[in-house]
Amino acid sequence: MHRCNPLHYSRSVDVSREATCELCAVPGGAVLWQSDACRVVRVDDPHYPGFCRVVWNAHVREMSDLPPVARQQLMAVVFAVEEAVRRLFAPDKINLASFGNMVPHLHWHVIPRWQDDRHFPEPVWGQVRREGRVARAAVSDEKLAQTLALLLSQPNQ
Repeated sequence: MHRCNPLHYSRSVDVSREATCELCAVPGGAVLWQSDACRVVRVDDPHYPGFCRVVWNAHVREMSDLPPVARQQLMAVVFAVEEAVRRLFAPDKINLASFGNMVPHLHWHVIPRWQDDRHFPEPVWGQVRREGRVARAAVSDEKLAQTLALLLSQPNQ
């Protein structure tokens, strides 16, 4: 996996939660890319191929708990994932979301959306609006990982 400059600083590491935190305990999906600071995982959701999460490795609750340089680093990874998913899956829209209500560990969802997906135009966590699924392009974890590594190796990433 690619390694970038580590940024481990955070103002709010909640040690009491780390032992029980789902994202501290397991990767959260197939790891496509990682650095000392964060990792990109693919979510296994057949309705949303290309759905990825960008997870900050240290147990941090909020973006504002990171120093500005770490925030920029994290968002550069989020934007690279968005670009990779757009290139490979050609969705109609990308949703970016960071909630942390269920798992209070800093992470971003990068979700490809299509006008004919199960929930469109509602959030993917909402009520299903339609059944059935149009076949989407099959993209392997390896291809997505390669594209992401290429984007993250470019200057300004």
